[in-house]
Amino acid sequence: MRYAIVGVGGRHAMFRKAITETHAEGNDLVALCDVNDSRLALSAGKVPKRGNGVATYDASDFDRMIAEQEPDTVIVTTPDHLHHEYIVAALKAGRNVMTEKPMTVDLDKLRAILDAQRESGKTVTVTFNYRYTPARTQLKDLLLSGAIGEITAVDFRWYLDRVHGADYFRRWHRDKEKSGGLLVHKSTHHFDLMNWWVASTPKTVSAMGKRVFYTPEMAEALGLGGHGERCHTCPVFDRCEYRLDLANDPALRELYLEAEDDDGYLRDKCVFSGDISIEDTMQVQVRYANDVFLNYTLCAYSPWEGLEIKFHGTKGELTHRHVEVHGVFGGVRDKSAEENMTTVLHLHGRRPEPLEVWAGEGDHGGADPVMLGYLFEPGSMAPDKYSRASTHKEGAWSILTGIAANTSIATGQTVDVDRMLAEAGIVLER
Repeated sequence: MRYAIVGVGGRHAMFRKAITETHAEGNDLVALCDVNDSRLALSAGKVPKRGNGVATYDASDFDRMIAEQEPDTVIVTTPDHLHHEYIVAALKAGRNVMTEKPMTVDLDKLRAILDAQRESGKTVTVTFNYRYTPARTQLKDLLLSGAIGEITAVDFRWYLDRVHGADYFRRWHRDKEKSGGLLVHKSTHHFDLMNWWVASTPKTVSAMGKRVFYTPEMAEALGLGGHGERCHTCPVFDRCEYRLDLANDPALRELYLEAEDDDGYLRDKCVFSGDISIEDTMQVQVRYANDVFLNYTLCAYSPWEGLEIKFHGTKGELTHRHVEVHGVFGGVRDKSAEENMTTVLHLHGRRPEPLEVWAGEGDHGGADPVMLGYLFEPGSMAPDKYSRASTHKEGAWSILTGIAANTSIATGQTVDVDRMLAEAGIVLER
C-alpha cells in the first residue's frame, strides 16, 4: 500500500514510523506534505533510506502530490480545522483517507466530508486509539456480556493536569474556530468511547462551560502580571510554573522553535492570554437514542490526570478509574504505576469485586501498537470481535456531541441532534 501524509507536526510521527519501520513490509510512504519546509525536511530525514527516499510537497501542491505519487491512502494530521480540505480533496481524487481525530470541527465541514465520501465511495478511517486500550476494551467486553444487565446511565469524568491541560491553551487549540474547543478536539475521544460502549448515538445534549483558570485575572492572582505573548521571550519566564521551555527541549526546539521563520507559528503562547476562546471547565448531559443517560465532566486544570467512569445497570455497577499522573510536584510530573488502574464490578446483593485489569505494552496504555497493527498489517491481527474500527460514520457521531454541547453553551438551550443535523442539511444514519 502506498501512503502520503499531510501535516508533519507532532501527531504524524506515529503513522510515519508505523509505515516505514514497524509495519514496513508491504507498505510504502511515498510523500510528505506541509506548509513548513523545515518540518518537512526534519520528517523526511527521519524516514529510513529506501529507494529514492520520500518526496516532499508544499501544502499548496497537494493535488500535484496526489497526481505524481498516486498514494492509495492519504493520512491527514493537520490542525483540526483543515482536516476537511484534505479529506475532501483526497476523496475526490479517488483516494482512501485515514485521519486523526476529530474528523472535523463544525457542521459545514462535516457536511462537505460526508458528501464527498458518499459521492466517491472511498473509505474514511478515523484513528480512535482509545478504543484499543486494553482496559477500555475490557469494559466493552464486560458490557457486551451483560455483566451489569441493561445499561441505564453513565457518569464520566476526565481530568487534565496543569501540564497537559495547560498545553491546549498555548497551541492553536486555544482558538475555538480551529479546534472546536476541548469538547470537540479532546472529548471526541470520550464521546466516541461512549457511543461504542453503549452502542448508541446522542439524541439530546445540554451543556455548560466556562474559562475560569487560564485567564488574565488568574495570571495577576499568581503574581504573573506583565507576562509576554509567549514563553520564549516572556519577562516573567523564570517564575512562571506554566512556562514551556522550547529552547531546552531538543524535540520541541527542532520541530517548532527552529521552524518558526517558515510559517510564523508560535508553539509557546501564554496560557493566560486574553484572546483564548475555549473553555477549561465543562459539563455535559446527553440522552442517547437508546435512552441511556450520560453525565460528563472535563476539567483542564486538575491537580492530577486521569479518568473515572461508572456504568449504572439493572444488575449493578461497573466502575473504572485510571490515575495517569498523580500530580506535579516541584516541576516534576509524577506519573502513576500500572496498579493505579482499577476496575470494579459491583452486582446487586454481592460485595464489590475488583477485576484484574487488561494491560498492554506501548503508547496510550498499549492501544497504539494494537490499532496500528489493524491499520497497517491487518492480516497479522485476529478478527476484531469488538468492532473497534471507525469510519466516517463513527467520526461524525463522535464530534456531534461536542458540536451540540458548544451550541448549548452558547444558547443555554438543550439541543436536539436530529433537528440540528436536518437544519444543517446533513444526512447521517444512526
